[in-house]
Amino acid sequence: MDGSALKGEVELATCGEVLVSLLEAYEVEIVFGIPGVHTVELYRGLGASKLRHVTPRHEQGAGFMADGYARTTGKPGVCFIITGPGMTNIATAMAQAFSDSVSMLVISSVNRTHELGSGAGQLHELPSQRNLTAQFTEFSHTLLDAQELPSVLARAFTVFEGRRPAPVHIEIPIDVITTELHIPLESWPEISRPGPDPEYIDQAVDLLAKAHRPLLFLGGGAIDASTEVRALAEALHAPVVNTVAAKGIMPGEHELCLDCTMAYRPVRDLIKEADVVLAVGTEFSETDRYGDESPLEMPGKLIRLDIDPGQLARNHMPAVALQSDAALALRAIGKQLVLQAYSKGAERVAAAKRALQAFNVHKNFLDNLRQVLPEDTIIAGDSTQPVYAGNSFMPVNQPRSWITSTTGYGTLGYGLPAAIGAKLGQPDRPVVAIVGDGGFMFTLPELATAVQESLSLPIIIWNNEGYGEIRDYMQEQQITLVGVDLYTPDFSVLAKGFGCPGERARDMPHFRTLVESALAHKGPSIIEVMENASFL
Repeated sequence: MDGSALKGEVELATCGEVLVSLLEAYEVEIVFGIPGVHTVELYRGLGASKLRHVTPRHEQGAGFMADGYARTTGKPGVCFIITGPGMTNIATAMAQAFSDSVSMLVISSVNRTHELGSGAGQLHELPSQRNLTAQFTEFSHTLLDAQELPSVLARAFTVFEGRRPAPVHIEIPIDVITTELHIPLESWPEISRPGPDPEYIDQAVDLLAKAHRPLLFLGGGAIDASTEVRALAEALHAPVVNTVAAKGIMPGEHELCLDCTMAYRPVRDLIKEADVVLAVGTEFSETDRYGDESPLEMPGKLIRLDIDPGQLARNHMPAVALQSDAALALRAIGKQLVLQAYSKGAERVAAAKRALQAFNVHKNFLDNLRQVLPEDTIIAGDSTQPVYAGNSFMPVNQPRSWITSTTGYGTLGYGLPAAIGAKLGQPDRPVVAIVGDGGFMFTLPELATAVQESLSLPIIIWNNEGYGEIRDYMQEQQITLVGVDLYTPDFSVLAKGFGCPGERARDMPHFRTLVESALAHKGPSIIEVMENASFL
């Protein structure tokens, strides 16, 4: 961003109008929100601005759209949300974003200054919105003085640009939104990313140089260090294992990439055999080991690299702890590294990949889908069975291209609105949503948003007529099935009602044709795949 865009002074304007001007200066492109009586003054300056407003059909949809936009662009997703029910509706999406370290700016209204915490029964009143959002934000701020708006926004963008990302909530009392003021628009300082301590770089280099069986373990904190990761992995000849958030940082088809497969024994054995593991930007969450949540065995030396010092000693204690931006530290390691040992990483990865094929129960579906998708496709996945499989077994060759809610907070209803946000943020790239029939019903109304915005968006519904993953788990635990077998609507008729194509796949060639047609269609399309179809 160019801080010079903030120089000068706006004419006399309301706090809401100045807010819009500041967001423009921060190069915000889109605001997701549903106008309400408490937030209309936030919209006063919006129509004449360069900002695009997208209206979801539910505030949870707004949050998931902002999430999908942020994950695929690297920019914060921004929402305008009403007091009370708007905040409770978006809370789930904010919690998912907090769990997955996603930049999200939620600007809400709140009751008048003299009414805060009064319990007098005001419209939309909560005892404290800040207390609510404090559980899933980096900070939540009540703007009691309109003059503080620039400094509070600057603090929010410092979180987004200079440290581990997280949602930020700023609430503005409705009497403050209308306050008229002059605010000097001064340039903000460039935010530097923290770099590594040379002493600890030396320690890391010493361990890696002597390693016979090094291994790289990537988390979402390495998302902007793809070039450095690949260079170091190739220099070390080291296998690369990643979490779901790191999918694509190391190209999935690279001979050293094992993708998100640490739940499976062949990869667990490689991790256990490694004499040095370099873990970058990961918390070692159990949700990335879905299927076998038992702790990883890492008897070798562990080097942890993270921008967040709180992560450096969580879940696994390191021999070397590096607090730094991932790209800066990996670049420093690469410059100093002189190998004293040689690792046969590619051979070990090839053997593990052969053994892993036995675990890919959705191979036919995933392989056929991948055959018809362009290389740069973004996939937004809900918590549904083929997405869980795709986490491990569908190669992605560039970062910010596989976004799901299957890890961390693990919400349902994410896939469709996140795909909408992704397509709005990356309009020139193909975007596909993969959802289950159960999860799709959580945020079905957002199909209207996709239609209104004319978004080319194939929506693949994996229909197992209920909550299939939970049904299977109940059966495994010998629990009588309750609440998991659901009435499922006719999705082709639903699609027609929304004004978009919708059809059930008859066989695999028909499925591929439907996906190709949907990619070319100027609007969303529904493609239904029955889990019990013979061609799967």
